[in-house]
Amino acid sequence: MLTKKGKYGLKALVHLAQLEPGRTAFVSEIAEQNNISKKFLDAILLELRKGGLLRSKKGPGGGYALSKPASQIYVGQAVRILDGPLAPIRCASKTAFEACDDCDHPEDCQIRHSMTEVRDAIASVLDTMTLEQMVAKRSSGIIDEVEPTTKQG
Repeated sequence: MLTKKGKYGLKALVHLAQLEPGRTAFVSEIAEQNNISKKFLDAILLELRKGGLLRSKKGPGGGYALSKPASQIYVGQAVRILDGPLAPIRCASKTAFEACDDCDHPEDCQIRHSMTEVRDAIASVLDTMTLEQMVAKRSSGIIDEVEPTTKQG
């Protein structure tokens, strides 16, 4: 599941992607317009800058901006910077594989195989979706409506 940190980071990236080219935004502006704690957002934006997705400038006319065009920033990259590997469990991760304590044969584990399929499905969407596409969906109103779900017992 995407953490709040990941969600807020994506909201900030979408905000910045919608700016006129060459413009920057202050943390306080992004935080206020997206209902995010400024202190929390400061830490998130710093991680995204260290991860190479943002650039920052101090002083008048300063703030944050995307480090490259939104068409070249993939959602999967942002999620990995903020939340780590996409795999739902460590033993299904390509980049952070860690065997489970209770598993003697991970190569034969059906849970691991199933979670690897989940990881691949998530990656196939997030690693091909650009920030530009995400903004376009938001701008055009092509966002699926949220339907209430019921828990199955």
